Amino acid sequence: MAQVDVEMPKMGESITEGTVIAWHKQPGDEVEQDEILLEIGTDKVDTEVPSPKGGVLTETLVEEGDTVEVGTIIATLDTEAAAAEVDADDAPPAEAPADDEAADNASDADAEEDADEEATPPETDSEEAASPAPSGDEVEVVMPKMGESITEGTVVAWYKDIGEAVAIDETILEIGTDKVDTEVPSPAEGVLTEKLVEEGETVEVGTVVALLASEAEAGSAEPPASDEPDATQETAPEADEAELPSTPPPGDGAVPDADEPQRAPEETITRRGDDGRFYSPLVRSIAKEEGLHMSELESLEGSGRGGRVTKEDVLAYLDEREQAPAAPASAPERPPRPGHSDEAPPARGDYTVGEGPSDEELRQQYGDRIEVQPMDRMRKMTAEHMVRSKATSAHVTSFAEADVTGLVQLREANKEAFLEREGVKLTYTPFFVKAAVEALREHPLLNASVEGDKIVIKHDFHVGIAVAIGNKGLLAPVIRSAGDYNVSGLARKAANVADRARNKELQPDELQGGTFTVTNIGSLGSLMGTPIINQPQVGILATGAIQKRPVVVENDGLGDAISVRHMMYLSLSYDHRIIDGAMGSSFLQRVVTELESFSADADLF
Repeated sequence: MAQVDVEMPKMGESITEGTVIAWHKQPGDEVEQDEILLEIGTDKVDTEVPSPKGGVLTETLVEEGDTVEVGTIIATLDTEAAAAEVDADDAPPAEAPADDEAADNASDADAEEDADEEATPPETDSEEAASPAPSGDEVEVVMPKMGESITEGTVVAWYKDIGEAVAIDETILEIGTDKVDTEVPSPAEGVLTEKLVEEGETVEVGTVVALLASEAEAGSAEPPASDEPDATQETAPEADEAELPSTPPPGDGAVPDADEPQRAPEETITRRGDDGRFYSPLVRSIAKEEGLHMSELESLEGSGRGGRVTKEDVLAYLDEREQAPAAPASAPERPPRPGHSDEAPPARGDYTVGEGPSDEELRQQYGDRIEVQPMDRMRKMTAEHMVRSKATSAHVTSFAEADVTGLVQLREANKEAFLEREGVKLTYTPFFVKAAVEALREHPLLNASVEGDKIVIKHDFHVGIAVAIGNKGLLAPVIRSAGDYNVSGLARKAANVADRARNKELQPDELQGGTFTVTNIGSLGSLMGTPIINQPQVGILATGAIQKRPVVVENDGLGDAISVRHMMYLSLSYDHRIIDGAMGSSFLQRVVTELESFSADADLF
């Protein structure tokens, strides 16, 4: 017997254990490779565990509701059982059993045959039912893993429709997270037969989002009939059930009966309720964070397997509770004015972009000579992040001026040779990043973050650089360990991440973990600006356009003289909670000194 162990998977750097929520297979059940064996959960996410091999589940070593460490063996598979059954089907009929063991085996074979007959759907007149299901030629397209901390993604747009042919690596759909949008290529050549996730839906990493018929069966691929069950839907009933609207409790939450004792506000959220239902770590974490009571959880109608309450059920309940009217029921209703809402605005730190008035209402308010453009996902995320940053940090901006004549001469003297040698253009951005890192070494408080009443000073310099994505907005990919590179190395890193940002090839982890940000607003012609801090950082440096200006230059022995120099403005926005004006100005002057130290004969390599 070839035994394969199924382990509790690692679901992130900070996740050390997981809880078995539900077993989808029982000992003795046959499973295919990548078929769902069980569902597990942490305090961050619930996810499904696929089978690593095809075979028969021989033993489950962890009960539902138990929590074990990552790497613990939770089940075993016999991979030879399925192969033996296939061989038996091909062999000629056996004669009468020679001993008791053979008789037992024959009985088991009969039982399996009966079970197979019961599992076989009744024949119908439809061609689809009569044709055999594809075996091995159906390719699943799954929601890809885009970083250690990313557990789910949203389908932004489908680039292919059902029935369309796709080539390998051709883009099928675009997905997005709260960090980045990216395109998903086709894993194989064939025909798109089914979309399992609609545009705008958010699903967990590893979820099957589409099915392809490979080239071998592309000629006969047809969209599935609406009145027949789909195999994918049978193996993942939660996805369908979660789409069914459940009836949430009215008002501000569940109202207990008069005879039911009130739970204390400080009550804990237990793993199982009074009705015996199990609540996953993720559900308990959300409930605790939102201040829910056990009575509220128990009142929810779960959409998961066996009525289990899922993350979506809790979030839907919270949305319903927030939208409940605060005014008395007897208060007279009045129609809202176009473009206005009677609801109290959320705190700035909790700002989210809500749905605006309809186009018709906006035209009633502003007239017909307007154009209404809905925000895309990137613009919504930018808007929310900017407002939250202003609500979080006490922004202050200081300014300085630098004479970068030597820097301009250095770049002009080396840009052609640099392009030929390195394969990327020599821009001013790597010089600005280098100067910022040198200033951060002497001002470590600007390379920090604020966590409650604690200041966390970072010893690595992970510098984000702002990259304009056409007219859609900005991204700030991170150059990690920027202090370890010279100007040449920083130029290669900056060119690489900027190019991939514009081509939607960045991974979400490349947009996280920055400790300071540099934005070159001068590349777009701005002289100076007041940038908004990229949370949870405490500082951001903006570099303005370089211009020739007449300035007074001090010459030893010759006195003052007027000379035409290349000048630029620098602006530093910093968090006044921990950075005082004196430190902000000192940091800026250190950046100026570093930029003015470059000369035409400096060595870039």
